[in-house]
Amino acid sequence: MSAETKPDLRLEIAHVLFIDIVGYSKLLINEQRESLEELNQVVRGTDAFRAAEAAGKLTRLPTGDGMALVFSNMEAPVECAVEISRALKTRPELRVRMGVHSGPVSGITDVNDRSNVTGGGINTAQRVMDCGDAGHILLSKRVAEDLAQSRHWQPYLHDLGDCQVKHDVTVSVVNLYTDEAGNSALPAKFAAGQGEKVAARPARAASTARSKSWLIGLAALAAILLAGAVWFFARQNAPKTTNASTNTSRLTAAANVHVATPAPAIDSKSVAVLPFENLSSDKENAFFAQGIQDEIITTLSKISGLRVISRTSTARYKSAPENLSEIARELRVNNILEGSVQKVGDRAHINVQLIQADTDAHLWAQSYDRELTDIFAVEAEVAKRIADSLSATLSPQEKARVEAKPTDNADAYVLYLRARDYQTRPDTLLQDFQSAARLYEQAIALDPNFALAHARLSATTSNIYHFFQPTEARKQKAHSEAMESLRLQPNLGEGHLALGLYFYYGEVNYEAALRELDLAARALPNDGDVSLYIAAVRRRQGHWADAIAAYQHAETIDPRNPVMLYDAAQTYFGLRDWRTAVERMDRVLALFPESLNVKIQRGYNEFFWKGSTAPIKAALATIPANLDPDGVATFGRWDVALMDRDPTAAAKALASCRLETITSQTGVPLPKSYLQACIDLVRGDAARAQTGFEAARPALETVVADSPQDATRHAQLGLLYAFMGRKEDAVREGRRAVELKPISKDVIEGAVVEVFLALIYTRTGQPNEAVPRIERLLTTPFAVDYCDDSITLSDLRTRWEWDPLRKDPRFQKIIAGPEPKTIY
Repeated sequence: MSAETKPDLRLEIAHVLFIDIVGYSKLLINEQRESLEELNQVVRGTDAFRAAEAAGKLTRLPTGDGMALVFSNMEAPVECAVEISRALKTRPELRVRMGVHSGPVSGITDVNDRSNVTGGGINTAQRVMDCGDAGHILLSKRVAEDLAQSRHWQPYLHDLGDCQVKHDVTVSVVNLYTDEAGNSALPAKFAAGQGEKVAARPARAASTARSKSWLIGLAALAAILLAGAVWFFARQNAPKTTNASTNTSRLTAAANVHVATPAPAIDSKSVAVLPFENLSSDKENAFFAQGIQDEIITTLSKISGLRVISRTSTARYKSAPENLSEIARELRVNNILEGSVQKVGDRAHINVQLIQADTDAHLWAQSYDRELTDIFAVEAEVAKRIADSLSATLSPQEKARVEAKPTDNADAYVLYLRARDYQTRPDTLLQDFQSAARLYEQAIALDPNFALAHARLSATTSNIYHFFQPTEARKQKAHSEAMESLRLQPNLGEGHLALGLYFYYGEVNYEAALRELDLAARALPNDGDVSLYIAAVRRRQGHWADAIAAYQHAETIDPRNPVMLYDAAQTYFGLRDWRTAVERMDRVLALFPESLNVKIQRGYNEFFWKGSTAPIKAALATIPANLDPDGVATFGRWDVALMDRDPTAAAKALASCRLETITSQTGVPLPKSYLQACIDLVRGDAARAQTGFEAARPALETVVADSPQDATRHAQLGLLYAFMGRKEDAVREGRRAVELKPISKDVIEGAVVEVFLALIYTRTGQPNEAVPRIERLLTTPFAVDYCDDSITLSDLRTRWEWDPLRKDPRFQKIIAGPEPKTIY
């Protein structure tokens, strides 16, 4: 084509964020794929990315080891980079650097006949990025000069000077970092060229005084925070009545104390047991290899002279990996146990080897070929040999516990291992707990004296009782199984754990629960579950500092346990510290990315924080349509559609679900007719809604009759009555719920039922009762939830359930103001 007939090359100024993964080429192929997938997830989760994409103002260019994002707004790539950097603070294994530049680009049609962009703006952004190391957010001088006009950005800009890149090109670079994002260290290229003592210069000389005062202020703030953290731990048992902004910062500082202080030396007697390789021809026996690993860890956990990492923290690693030293650093252990299992009929062949991770020295190795009935002797011998290799002495009591044989029945043991596989899954789904309970019962039927199976059945039943089915039958079953386990084996740590869980969930007797959990901790000094439940009980009592300290202790035992990290995240959620809750949930998803509940709940936390339902919908969009355990995804799609006042989408979500009863986030089973009636209310079809509520009424009344002591079920029934216009019945049930679980007895469920009562007053035309409760609950810990029984400004502004109050001046004043601080 001649020059006369070529179309004009249209140039425009675009704003480019260039990102790559440091050390990408050194990763294995599968690790490269996993790293890119994780980076894509982080990038897509940023507000800046979502906003630009929704507006059609974003172009994405894959680059092999990263990506380039082209925005139309000057601040958008910087905001995106800061969000990415914050998210990556909880993903230290994903090492990323970023560069930002504004420059000319032009549209092209690429080899796939797709519209794309190219130009010097993209090339320069990459060159700016190339000047940095992992964690850096580097800006071209042009971008920094524009940002320096803003008070928001100016304090975070630090001029690095000129950097020479490939093709002898020189670029002027500015380092952007804050307390939460970026990397304040001098990039290696500048350190090499200028000497290690060269410091970053303020971005604008005219602002030197302001920068200096800001730095002095930052130093003073750091000193105050450090003193506050010390004071915080010194008065863990003091009453908590101060303002949430102070308390939350202290709790956050406590939770992150390991970041600010040097890590303690790794214990020479610490050990992690990696997943055992399944060498069985029948791959269905994978549960058996996992079960052997789990039982060896359980046996080792009984030895106080060792520090043992739990299976939940090691589950994500491969069998016999090559990067042992890296894994050991992540788990903070000195030694690694590897193994393989081959099950053939009633025999098992087990290979194990103990390795000192930093030197790769093999401390001990052994092969065993045994009948299944003799597996326990293998587990005991492995534990004792490890203790001996690491010079850990067993007390007589520990030796007896290690050598105790839980059952003589091989078939019962195999059923037990299958049950443990279901019980320990991190998504805490009803169907998993039910499968575990059935398998434990089958194991006990084969060996009624199997004390460990009785204890595990009790714990599983307590979870079903607490989260899903709080019936008297479940409660009594949990108690009888725990007592039977201790009758058969009085010093069984798992038995005391089960009884403690019964007192916690079933009797709401926190002191009795803590006594049993203390006995369990003595018998199982390395069991992360024990520390986790101690933390949960302390939280339920409202002892926030004690709870945080207990979660920290649990993390030392189980540093990569997604269940423990998730439960800790819920503490910050309940205190309305949305940023920290989201950060903790990101850590969970990095370890367990397929968790449906965590994905959805992370979206809700962003909604509470920022007021947009987009993060909830984005999380739900990642869940396949055919994946809907207990109706979790359907409930989320129904709820967010009604928040968006989109009854058509809500009805579509409901119609696509095969279940007739869907479990709400409170654990109450809701008939489809109830959810459909709510859709009809939003549509304005009151007559049809009443028909639906009437159809749902018998089921919800039966739920309450079956669990008369369960406050949340009474509250849910009260809300149904409120929707039906049965004012007296609604208020009676709501007040009964508050009587059963006052906040003074249970800070979590007590707050939830108080929110239900506020909703009931709202829907029954009693604003003088509703509004004062709303004002109080806005500052009450745990008066928040992942459905309608939640009081945050985002909920009040968005949810249809509060519509009767929209014209009340007091309510209008509440939702117009800033969210008050949670008081605790």
